[in-house]
Amino acid sequence: MKVLMVLTSHDQLGDSGNKTGFWLEEFTAPYYVFKDAGADITLASPKGGQPPVDPASEAEEALTATTRRFEEDAHAKESLASTKKLADVDMSQFDAIFYPGGHGPMWDLANNEKSIALIKTAYEQDKVICAVCHAPAVFRNVEVKPGQNIVGGRKVTGFSNSEEEAVGLTNIVPFLLEDMLKENAATYSKGDDWAPYIVVDGKLITGQNPASSEGAAKAVVQALQES
Repeated sequence: MKVLMVLTSHDQLGDSGNKTGFWLEEFTAPYYVFKDAGADITLASPKGGQPPVDPASEAEEALTATTRRFEEDAHAKESLASTKKLADVDMSQFDAIFYPGGHGPMWDLANNEKSIALIKTAYEQDKVICAVCHAPAVFRNVEVKPGQNIVGGRKVTGFSNSEEEAVGLTNIVPFLLEDMLKENAATYSKGDDWAPYIVVDGKLITGQNPASSEGAAKAVVQALQES
């Protein structure tokens, strides 16, 4: 079971002057689901090296059992500090691709040609594809057929407009994730704000928010075991 986890390299929250990046829990919860299931995990990002952590996700109220486990895990911290460059990754070597969220992916991964190519390859090779919270932004420019986005006609979820409004970033983000998915002909659904909500449509798996990251990763493991 080989899992590729792709993290953002983008650390600026638009022109707000604030920092962003990936959301810590959305990396640590899935990382340990995969690790505890015996998966071989490779971490990658557009620039390689240490991806930026959203500072808000390191605040006391955002910490969880898995973020604390990570804090004590020298090997995991070393792996995160030395992510591979996306350009050096070959999707055919992996069984699944997983994107943790945070606002960062909306700026870099949504438009990253290598990321788009990896997702297309994963789709064509019938691999498991998963993105949580803001990370379904990575599907924005992935066409699997002329004029058909990868989410077209598929059931998906992702960070909702109401959750974006609650964090006060509706006018900062480059696009609203929920709107983008709907514009690409996805069948979008959501649960309650901040509650775990996961949608599985074949080998395309999405989670709505940070609380959904563990469940989404478990759905990836289940899909891999079934195939």
